[in-house]
Amino acid sequence: MPTGDRPRERLRAVGAENLTNPELVAILLRTGVTGEGVVSLATRLLSEFNGPSGLSRASLSEMCTLRGISEVKAMHIHAALELGRRAAALNPDDRPTVGTPEDVHNYLGAEMARLSQENLRVVLLNTKNIVIGVRTVYQGTVNSAAVRVAEVLRPAIRENCPAIIVVHNHPSGDPTPSPEDILVTRRIRRGASEMDIELLDHLVIGERGFVSMKRRDLGF
Repeated sequence: MPTGDRPRERLRAVGAENLTNPELVAILLRTGVTGEGVVSLATRLLSEFNGPSGLSRASLSEMCTLRGISEVKAMHIHAALELGRRAAALNPDDRPTVGTPEDVHNYLGAEMARLSQENLRVVLLNTKNIVIGVRTVYQGTVNSAAVRVAEVLRPAIRENCPAIIVVHNHPSGDPTPSPEDILVTRRIRRGASEMDIELLDHLVIGERGFVSMKRRDLGF
């Protein structure tokens, strides 16, 4: 590759904001593999995970299944993406305000509807219902036996948040709450009340939309 076309040289010349996604990832990877340059490897990695958003959700082991991606390369990408997430969280102007279930769905729905496993996340809110963070509490099966109320509330207690919204997805695509979803909601609401934390809602997200359990008076 001509020197002027190399990602690091281009970053120096035109700035990171003018680089393509593959060029930015190539800088993190540093080197390609035999028979494949680093930009081509970066392009293949992004294609495999459907772009930066999908790459940010990929685990180290998932990245390492791709030919040419070592654990060290995967760690470099994970670290850079996590720094980006933390930097974004520090800017209060970029934090959304949630006033309705639709706001929460607009914020998390597109991503969570595509997940192949159940995820339970806690949206942390301040007194003005501004999102100060989202924490993934469970991955895998989200049911009444597996979910511990203390684990769900721990992020809110640690961050001293007065209110939370619980969100989880149904990989089947159908967002209809199950009896276990209602039971989990009831347990979380009671536990939150004891800790002076308000559970504002519990959303179930699927490819066919979402259900606000508060709006349907399920578990509340």
